[in-house]
Amino acid sequence: MTKLRLLPLAAAIGLSLAGPARADTLLQMYEAARAYDATWQSAKLQYDSSEFRAEQARSGLLPQAAITAGVSRSHLDIDVPNTDRAFGTQNATLSASQPLYRPANLATYNQAQRQLQQARYQLTAAGQDLIIRVSQAYFDVLGAQDTLTFVRAQKQATAEQLASAKRNFEVGTTTITDTREAQARYDLVQAQEIQAENDLHVKKLALDTLVGKQDAQPDPVGPLKDVPPPQPANPEAWVAAAEDASPAILQAKAGVQVAELETEKARAGHKPTVDLTASYGWIHNVDGSAVSTIDNRPKQATAGITLTLPLFSGFAVQNRIRETLALEDKARSDLEAARRQVAQAVRTAYFGVVSGLGQVRALEAAEASSQSSLDANLLGYQVGVRINIDVLNAQTQLYQTKRDLSQARYNVLLGQLRLRQANGTLQAEDLTRMSALLAR
Repeated sequence: MTKLRLLPLAAAIGLSLAGPARADTLLQMYEAARAYDATWQSAKLQYDSSEFRAEQARSGLLPQAAITAGVSRSHLDIDVPNTDRAFGTQNATLSASQPLYRPANLATYNQAQRQLQQARYQLTAAGQDLIIRVSQAYFDVLGAQDTLTFVRAQKQATAEQLASAKRNFEVGTTTITDTREAQARYDLVQAQEIQAENDLHVKKLALDTLVGKQDAQPDPVGPLKDVPPPQPANPEAWVAAAEDASPAILQAKAGVQVAELETEKARAGHKPTVDLTASYGWIHNVDGSAVSTIDNRPKQATAGITLTLPLFSGFAVQNRIRETLALEDKARSDLEAARRQVAQAVRTAYFGVVSGLGQVRALEAAEASSQSSLDANLLGYQVGVRINIDVLNAQTQLYQTKRDLSQARYNVLLGQLRLRQANGTLQAEDLTRMSALLAR
C-alpha cells in the first residue's frame, strides 16, 4: 500500500485556493476598510460635528455685534389747533457688546472642550473596533481556507484508503466490511468538503463587505510557529496601562469633568455678570416729527458697562445646584464602573491569550502524536495487525487536530489584538507587527 503523504499547509493553500485576486496584508485590508466601512465613517463624521459644536461654545466669550434698521411713516391729525400732516422716520443702529465677566459662559466653553475630548475617545474606540473587525474577518478567511485544505487532504487520504480496501477485498485479504467503512468515511468527508467550501464563501463575502473590495484575498501566511506571549507577562501591568490609555476610562474621566463644570454653571446663577456695551445710532426724521416740522438727522453714540446682579429666582438656582451635584456623583460612579469593567476585560483577554498559547503547544504535541499514530496504524494495516477502521480513525484524528491547531493559532493572534483593545493601546501599527509575524 502507498504510504499517506501530507502536503505542507502553505503549499496546499496555494494549490487549492490560488486565484486571480491580488493578496493584501492585514494592514492593507484595514486601510481599505477605513475608506469604506460605514460604521467607521459614521463615527468620524460624529467627531467632526463635535468639533464644530465645541467651537459654538466659544461665542459666549467673544464680542457680539448687530445692526438694526427701520423705516416708518406716520399721519398726524389734531382738531385743535387744526393740524393735518404726515412725517416719516428712518433709523439705523450699530450695537456691540463684549462679555467681561460671565462665569457661566466660561464654564460652558470649558465644558465643550471636555465634550470634544469625549468625542475624540469615542472615535479612538471606533478605530480600535474597526481593527478588531477587520482582523476577525481576515483570520476567519484564513481559517476557512485551512479547513478546506485539510478536508481536501483528508478526502484524498480517505480515497486512497478506500482504493486499498477494495483491492484487498478483491484479492480476499479483507472482508467487505473494510470497503464499506472506507466508503462511509469517504462520503462523510465529501459532505464536510461541501460545508467547508460554503463556509469559506461566506467568510470571504463578509471580508469583501467590510473592506469594499470584490474577492478580497488575505495574504497567505507562514506556519505561524513560535507565536510570542503577551509582553509584559503580568496582567496587572496591562490593567495599570489602561488607566491612561483606555478610551472607556478616559471618556468617563472627561464625563466627571463635564459634570463638575455643569455644577459651576449652576452656581454662576448667583453671580453677577459684567458686559462692555457700545452703540451708534442714526435717525432721519423726514418732514419732521410729532413735535416738530423740521427735517433733521440726529445721531447718538453710547458706551458703557452693564452690571447685572441676580437677586431671587424662586429657588431655581439652589435646586439646580443640588441636581448637578447628584450628577457629579453619578459621573464618578460611572468612572469607577468603567475602571472595573476595563480591568475585568483586560484580565480576561490576557488569560485568554495565555490559555490559547498553552492550547497551541498542546495541539502541536497532539499533531505530532496523531501523525505517529497514523503511521503506526498504516504499518499495522499492511502487516495485518490493524483493520481499516483503525486507519480511518487515525486519519480523522490527525486532520481534526490540524484544523484545531490552525484555528488555535489564529485565535491567539486575534486574542493579542483584543488584549490591546481591552486596555486601550491598540493601534494600526500593531497590524504591521502582526503582518510581519504572519509572513514568517
